[in-house]
Formats: sequence, structure tokens, C-alpha cells
Amino acid sequence: MSRFKAAFLDRDGTLNKEVEYLHRIEDFEWIPSAPQAIRRLNEAGILVLVVTNQAGVARGYYSEQDVGALHDHMRRELAKEGAHIDAFYYCPHHPDGTVAEYRRDSHRRKPATGMFEQGLGEWGLQAKDCVVVGDENIDMKPGEMLGMTTILVQTGYGEVETETTEADHVTSDVATATDLILTL
Repeated sequence: MSRFKAAFLDRDGTLNKEVEYLHRIEDFEWIPSAPQAIRRLNEAGILVLVVTNQAGVARGYYSEQDVGALHDHMRRELAKEGAHIDAFYYCPHHPDGTVAEYRRDSHRRKPATGMFEQGLGEWGLQAKDCVVVGDENIDMKPGEMLGMTTILVQTGYGEVETETTEADHVTSDVATATDLILTL
């Protein structure tokens, strides 16, 4: 039985294969065994909360509607596996954006803690009862600042990030991260 009540999971490079500025459903591909890992978290009663920076909106590459459509696709695919994501949190802002309404710094953009604080508040969670899984050190930083357990996966950018990480744990992928979550 895991001590964790929620897992904050990065999206690109952690749950799905890294595609720069992913927004088209036809370019989406799960990292092997990610849907099964999510199902295992669901079965253990652990909330699955996705936290993702989506600077492509600010850069004018795609819209917030495209982000929503991709998340809906993920939900449909997961339902086929008997799994679900409890909530998606994303930040469309970037200080170097080309779309004026999204061009700004944001307390939500990782490595800031805004999306994590929103999830904690909406689900009535304490940070110490949560774990963060991601493929980059900017995914780890909010968890570190809030006092969550952090796990860096070696998919996506994780292979390179391993060299400089301060994550509590490093695993090969989200499936092995889930194994760890369920035993900690």
C-alpha cells in the first residue's frame, strides 16, 4: 500500500513520447506501458494529476483548443485500458511568446509551483502525501519546493537530465516509477 494520495505526472517525455510542441493527435504516442502504469495508480487509489507546460500556445504554434483535444484523446485511449487521469493542469504562457495574450511570466509555468498548488487545493491534498514524476529537472523543482517526493524518469529528456538531477529517485520510465510509488 502506497503512502501517496496523488501523483503529479508530467506529460511530454513522461507519459507520451517527446515530440516538440506536440498538439496533433496523429503525432501522439504513449511511452510503452504508460497507460498500464496509470491504471495501476488508479487501482491503488492514487489520484493522477497531469501538469504540463504548453508554451506552443504562447508561441502561436497551436491553440488551447488543440491542447484540450489532445487531452480528450488521451482520456479516450486510457478508458480503453480501464484507466483515467483525474485532472489535467497546463500553462499556455511563456515570456517569449508571440501571441500577446499569452506572452508573460506565469506562477503556473514550471519550474514555478502554481499548477501544483492548484491541484493540491482542488483535491484537498498535502504536499508531503504527493509524488512528482517527470523527465526534466524543471518538473522536479516545484515538487522539491513544496516538499513532495520527486522521481525523474529516463525517457524523454531524462537520460540527459539524470546527470544534474536532485530528484529523490531516478527510474527508467513511468512504469518503473509506478513500481516505486507503490512500494514507498
